[in-house]
Amino acid sequence: MGVNAIVGQSGGPTAVINASLAGVYSACKAHGVQRVYGMRYGVQGLLKEQLIDLSQAFSQPQAIELLIRTPASCLGSCRYKLPDANAQVSVYETLFAVLEKYEIGYFFYIGGNDSMDTILKLSDYGRRIGSGIRFIGIPKTIDNDLAVTDHTPGYGSAAKYIATTVKELVRDSTIYDIRSATVVEIMGRNAGWLTAAAALARDEDCEGVSILCLPEVTFHPERFVRRVKALQRQSPSIVIAVSEGIRVADGRYVCELSDDAMAVDPFGHKYLGGTARYLCGLLGARLDTKTRAVELSTLQRCAAHTASGTDVSEAYAAGSAAVNAAFEGQTGMMVALLRVPGETYRCEMTLHDVHGVANQEKTVPLDWIDAENYGIRGAFLDYVRPLISGELPPLYDRGLPRHLRLNQ
Repeated sequence: MGVNAIVGQSGGPTAVINASLAGVYSACKAHGVQRVYGMRYGVQGLLKEQLIDLSQAFSQPQAIELLIRTPASCLGSCRYKLPDANAQVSVYETLFAVLEKYEIGYFFYIGGNDSMDTILKLSDYGRRIGSGIRFIGIPKTIDNDLAVTDHTPGYGSAAKYIATTVKELVRDSTIYDIRSATVVEIMGRNAGWLTAAAALARDEDCEGVSILCLPEVTFHPERFVRRVKALQRQSPSIVIAVSEGIRVADGRYVCELSDDAMAVDPFGHKYLGGTARYLCGLLGARLDTKTRAVELSTLQRCAAHTASGTDVSEAYAAGSAAVNAAFEGQTGMMVALLRVPGETYRCEMTLHDVHGVANQEKTVPLDWIDAENYGIRGAFLDYVRPLISGELPPLYDRGLPRHLRLNQ
C-alpha cells in the first residue's frame, strides 16, 4: 500500500474544521508519514488532481496555531456527490489512479452526512478491487445531525455564537417602549439543534427568546400568530428563534409559502432562506407590531472569534483519532464522540462503521421539546452547556484576528 496520506474537507465549513485538519496533519507527521497531501476543493478537486503538499503549506512559524484559529475550510470545499460505482465506474478509476500516482495509503475526509457517503462509497470500492488504502471519515457539521456520535465538532462553537448573538439581540430589542417582534432565522434543515441553542440566552441577566420553532414539529402559522399576540400582552418586545427548515402541515417549508423559486444542490437539498422574512410579513399584516427579520446565515458557522474551547480541542482530537485508526488497519469507519457518564463532562473518541452513519440523520429528541412545541426542556441545556465551554483567543494583529491563508 501507499506510504503517503491525503486529507480533504467537504460540505459546509465550521469554525473548527481546520482544527481537525491540524489534528490529521500533526498525527500523520508523528506516525512518520512521508508526505501529507491536501485536496483542494474536496473529492471534486481530487478528480482534477488539485493537490497541495501540506508540509510546504504549513512550514511557516505559528502556521498550525493560526490554522486552528482560522474559520472555514482552509483547503476549500465542495458539494460533489459521488455516483454509484456500478453506474459510473470511470469516476472511481480516475480517483484511484490519482491516489496510486501519489502513493496514497491513508485517506481522510472531514465532513458531514454527504461526506460520510463519500467515505462509504470509496471504501466499498476499494475493498472490491483489493486496494490497501484506508478510508476514515472525520465528523464535522454545525447542524449536529450525524448519527451515532454524541455531537459533532463544529456544533459547540456555532451554538456558542448563536446563544451569544441572541443574548445581545434581546438587549437591543428592548430599548424602545414599543410593540416589536424580532425573528431570528437559524440554520437547520430537518434538525433543530442550532435553533435550540438559542435557549441558552435565557439566564438571570437575560429574558431570552420567547418562542423557539424547531423543524422536528409541525409549524402552524395561525397558532404562531395567536401565541405572539398573547406574549406581547405581557411583554411588548419579544425575540423569536426559528429554524430555516420549519414546515407546515402539508410538508412545505415555511420559506416556500412566499412562492419564490428554490434552487437545489447536487444532493437534491433545497437552498433554504427567507423564513424570518416571511414570518415578519405575517406578523406585520396580522398584528399591530413592528417586526425585524435577522438571518444569522453563514455567520453562525464562521465565527471563530467565539469558538468553544471544548469544540476546538475535540475537533483536533477527532483528526488525530482518525489517523491512529488508519494506522491500526481500520477502513470504512468514522470517528465518533462518546460522552462518558458522570458529573464531570468527558468525551472519548471511538469508531463506528460508516455504513451506519452515511445518509442517516439525528434530530432533537421530541421529549426534549416542551408540550406546546415552543420551547426546549432542561435535558437539552444539560446536554449542550459543556459543548460551549472554554475559549481559544484569536492571535491578533493590528487589532484583528490573524488567519492562515493558503497561497497554492
